[in-house]
Amino acid sequence: MTQHYFSETPSGEYRPREIEVVLAGAPRTVTTAGGVFSPEHLDRGTAVLLRALERESGPAGEGSGPILDIGCGWGPIALSAALETPGREVWAIDVNERSRELTRENAARLGLANVLVRAPEEVPDELRFAGIRSNPPIRVGKEVLHGILRRWLPRLVDGGAAHLVVAKHLGADSLQRWIGAEFPELTVDRAARDKGFHVIRAQR
Repeated sequence: MTQHYFSETPSGEYRPREIEVVLAGAPRTVTTAGGVFSPEHLDRGTAVLLRALERESGPAGEGSGPILDIGCGWGPIALSAALETPGREVWAIDVNERSRELTRENAARLGLANVLVRAPEEVPDELRFAGIRSNPPIRVGKEVLHGILRRWLPRLVDGGAAHLVVAKHLGADSLQRWIGAEFPELTVDRAARDKGFHVIRAQR
């Protein structure tokens, strides 16, 4: 298979579909399509991340500044953040233009004016984030993944926290160690472990 959800322009006809998912504690109807990550349902890793964030109630340490969702897909992480914190800007970024289109559509459908959907290069250089949340694209390979994290983790404000969900069998433990070694200014630990997934927390 040569076409991946992390391609900038997915091939294949755009065929939108509606699915029902639980976001921010309530059922929501959203639009998905092929060519994006997990179009049939809310994937298990993202569900684990959202539950961990709910348990942290905020989550603790994020403050009240903007939130960044890296690799937004059709939008579950960004939409949940915007539903839970309507007074905060939520930036949803993805290299996949179809993902961005779907996230915009879903935010509008749910009445979420605080969701700002952009390509990564469209985020202002001076913008800093109180929270970074992501189910990162592990399958792009370590070099690309590390480049993504080097780009965004330094943009946490003091007191801000990043939460990343990674499957244990795809290298959650080694990624946690790498983040701790690469960013000594961050306090790195495991915020949750559930159903074979780890939620890595990195706090400035």
